[in-house]
Amino acid sequence: MTKSMTGFARASATLGGETIAIEISSVNHRFLDTSIRLPHHWTMVEPTLRAVVKKHVARGKLNIVVRHERGVSASPPIRLDVERAKQYIEASNELMHLMRSTDVVSVDTLITLDGVITSIEEEPDKEETERVLSSALEDALQQLNDMRSHEGNALATALAEHLQALEATLGRVEAQAPALVKAYQDRLWQRMEEINAETGLKEERLAMEVAVMAERMDVNEELVRLKAHIAHARDILNTDGPVGRDLNFLTQEMQREVNTLGAKLRGVDTCRDIIEMKGEVEKLREQIQNVE
Repeated sequence: MTKSMTGFARASATLGGETIAIEISSVNHRFLDTSIRLPHHWTMVEPTLRAVVKKHVARGKLNIVVRHERGVSASPPIRLDVERAKQYIEASNELMHLMRSTDVVSVDTLITLDGVITSIEEEPDKEETERVLSSALEDALQQLNDMRSHEGNALATALAEHLQALEATLGRVEAQAPALVKAYQDRLWQRMEEINAETGLKEERLAMEVAVMAERMDVNEELVRLKAHIAHARDILNTDGPVGRDLNFLTQEMQREVNTLGAKLRGVDTCRDIIEMKGEVEKLREQIQNVE
C-alpha cells in the first residue's frame, strides 16, 4: 500500500500519576530522520523509542515530542539547602561591607538563587517507563500510519492517472514515428543526391550514409523502454512496503527516454506530444517526492 510521508498523530498514557502526551508530525525526507524531545529524566529510554519508530516508519522526517503533566499529588517534594543559603547570606554580608551598603538580601531573592530550593526527583523505573512510553508511541505511530495510508491512496490514484496520460501520449508518438523517420530519410536521400551531383560520390556510399543517418532517427528502443518503465511503475504501486525511492529512480529513467525521443523526433505534432510527456513525467516526479 502506498503511503504518504506527511501526517500528524497524538496519543496519551499515564505513568506514576503523570499524564503523558506524545505528538508526532511527519514531513518529506529522503531517509528516516527522527527527532525526539523528552523530559530530561526520561532520556535513558530514547534508544528504545527510536527502535519502535523504525519498526513502523521507513522514510520521512519525524518530530516526536513527549510531554507530561503532573497532578498536585504527583508533584515532587522540595528541599531547602540551609548550608547553601547561609553561604549566600555570608557572601551578601561581605559584599555589603565592601560596598558600605545597608541593603540586605531578601528572602524572596534568596529562594531564587541556584541550589537554595530544589525539587527532589525520584529515579524513574526504567523498565516501566520504557513499557508505558513505547506503548503510547506505538499507538501514535499507528494513527500516523493510518493518516499516511489514507493520503497515500490519494497519491497512488493521482500517479496512476499521470501514468495513463503518459501512456496515451506515448501511443500517439509511436504511431507517428515511422512516418517521421521515413520523411526524414526521404529528405536526407534527396539532399545526398544533390551533393552527389556536385561531388560524384558512389551510390553505394550514398545508400550507406543515408542508412546510418536514418538509423539515428530510429526510436524503437526508446519506445519499448518507456513502455516497460510505465508497466514497472504500475507494478511498484501495487506492491506493499516503501516504494518512493524505486519510483523516483524510475521517473529519472522515464525523463531520459522522453528527452531522447524529443532529440530524435522533430515533427511539429510530435514536439507537442513530447512536451506533454515531459510535463506528465514532471508531475509524476513531484508527486513521488511525498511517497514513502
